[in-house]
Amino acid sequence: MRDVIEPRGGRVRAFVMDEARFGQQGTVTGVWAECGSRPTAVKQTRYEWVYLYAAIEPTTGENVALLAPNVNTATMNVFLQMLSDQLEPMDHAVLIMDQAGWHVAKALVVPANITILLLPPYSPELNPAERVWAYLRRGVVQVYGTYAARLDQ
Repeated sequence: MRDVIEPRGGRVRAFVMDEARFGQQGTVTGVWAECGSRPTAVKQTRYEWVYLYAAIEPTTGENVALLAPNVNTATMNVFLQMLSDQLEPMDHAVLIMDQAGWHVAKALVVPANITILLLPPYSPELNPAERVWAYLRRGVVQVYGTYAARLDQ
């Protein structure tokens, strides 16, 4: 990672970035039964998740998002390239994010028009993207259907 931003005549844009896990996990199954009996019921015990990567520019609301089946360095590299491709040719993005393992991995490929600014460890309250996840989890996002359908949303 570079330590200095070298402006090339364009704008320097600040983005906040984070990932969130959305999905479904098994629930307790209720069954009709005769009073006094204790029937057993098969219950869904698998967990299925979709991860949402997002970078948001707070001043404009512009954003880049990626739904993926996992979080790792390879997927993070795809996401960084998506952000890089969305920037204007002379723009430079400062990407503010936490220190998740895939954010600081040696295999991370940071495009030339992006500089990463890492937040202190264990400080999610400093990342405004965390507020977006809280808002979405309050019932704005409903996930139904199969795992494949979630990835297609």
